[in-house]
This record gives sequence, structure tokens and C-alpha cells, in this order.
Amino acid sequence: MTFEQYFSTENMTDVMASGIIGAVIAIGVIIAILVFIAIYIYYALAWQTIARKLKFKKAWLAWIPIANWTMILRLGGFHWAWIFLILIPIAGWIALFILCIISHWRIFEKRKYPGWFSLSMIIPKVGGILYLIAIGFVAWADKKRR
Repeated sequence: MTFEQYFSTENMTDVMASGIIGAVIAIGVIIAILVFIAIYIYYALAWQTIARKLKFKKAWLAWIPIANWTMILRLGGFHWAWIFLILIPIAGWIALFILCIISHWRIFEKRKYPGWFSLSMIIPKVGGILYLIAIGFVAWADKKRR
């Protein structure tokens, strides 16, 4: 490639276009990471609040990945060792998921909320958002006692 070909207008537009595309992708990745961090902080704060309101001694476990699932299992009345089902592919994951739904149901009822809020996890597409809304209500909206 000669000097003139390298610095031609056509080559420069290709370089600029690929640079713009790279910048857009980088901005998208940064935004995705920030959204993930914000959701994780919300999730951890909500579960820490729920654990404190249920007088769980180690509410700080809500901030540690995998350990927060053991806390949820314990709050739901199961032994923490059920978390080791995660080591069994597919069948163990399904069993752990079912135990987590049952735990959520029990926790929500302890906080005087309908247990069926826990089923929000299994709704396709919008289940994650509904779950975050549900744990927000359970954590911070105190129901009036009759």
C-alpha cells in the first residue's frame, strides 16, 4: 500500500467509522456494567433490610454472592448446606431454584406480604423487574398491623 492509498479519503472514512463504532460499543459496555452494579446494590440493600427486619444476625451476607443465597435459604427455614446443590448441573440447579422460591414464599409471608410474590421470578421477560419490585416492597414498605 502506497502513501497516497493509505491516506486516501476512502480509507480515512473507514477508519473513522470503525472508531465511532468502537466508541459506541465501549459506551454501551460501560452503561451495562453501571446498570448491573446499581441493580446488585439495590438487591443487596433490600435483602440486608429484610434480614435485619427478621432479626437475622448476619444480614451482611446479603452483599456476598452465593452467601446471600445461603442467607435466603436460612431465612426460609432451610439449612444453609442446600447451597451445594449448585455443584450438581441441571438437576441440582432446578432443585435449588425450587428451594429458593419456597424460601422466598416463607420470607414474604413472615413479613406479612403475599407469598405468591415469590412466583414473580418465574415469569418470562418481566419476572426480573417484578422480583426487584417485590423485594423492594417487602424490604421497605411496612404494612400497618390491624
